[in-house]
Amino acid sequence: MAATISLEEVGSVATLSFGSGQRLNALGRAEWQELGSAVQRLAAIPSLRAVVVRGRGGVFCSGFDVREWEGRTDAEISRTFDVIEGALQALEDLPVPTVAVVEGAAAGGGCQLALACDLQLLTPSARIGMPVARLGLLVPATFANRMALRIGPSRTKDLLFGGRMLTADQAWSTGLITTVAPDEDADAALEAILDNWKGVSAASLRASKAAVNAGLGLLTEAGRRATPGPAVDPVEFQGRVKGFLARQRKNL
Repeated sequence: MAATISLEEVGSVATLSFGSGQRLNALGRAEWQELGSAVQRLAAIPSLRAVVVRGRGGVFCSGFDVREWEGRTDAEISRTFDVIEGALQALEDLPVPTVAVVEGAAAGGGCQLALACDLQLLTPSARIGMPVARLGLLVPATFANRMALRIGPSRTKDLLFGGRMLTADQAWSTGLITTVAPDEDADAALEAILDNWKGVSAASLRASKAAVNAGLGLLTEAGRRATPGPAVDPVEFQGRVKGFLARQRKNL
């Protein structure tokens, strides 16, 4: 297992942790691949009632590690999108409830990782969004659907067009997330959610998730079956990546 990905089981709840807190927990291709593999291992545990997904170091995830894209061909970058999407769909397909605990930032692929969970708990200082247009990334249907099914097509387009990051309160008021933790206490808010499920039938938890997902199936499956288009702007992407990395190095 990649060093930054770990699973911990306490009773019937598993926590999937990732990152080291460095570089806003941007994950490289190998880490996204291992994250998907870890989720698949969770799917095989019959006693599981819930899964918590969270980043280390007080930050969730800023998506893919852009350093791996510098100088890569469009085809190579498209393959990384396939890896990311595979991990996200594995998480969505888990039969038990999932909760993303978002501290710091959930941007780009990190935003998608949070939205692939059933519930999203944000601390008041957290930010979430899809600023991918700034790099010249071309959003696939599945990425757009994860937002649009929660906040509608117009609000999704508004966020994607401008690449705006939302505060926790803004994300909650639009319906993008489910919980804002009080007083920066994410752990207490998480425990309150999990405690609320303890007296509930495990079979009912799974059935409730399956029923909601079945009702949305026509929309989600259409996105999954859509033929992938190009992943990046062929004219501007590499220049934008170089500019992004130059700004990062300057700020070190």
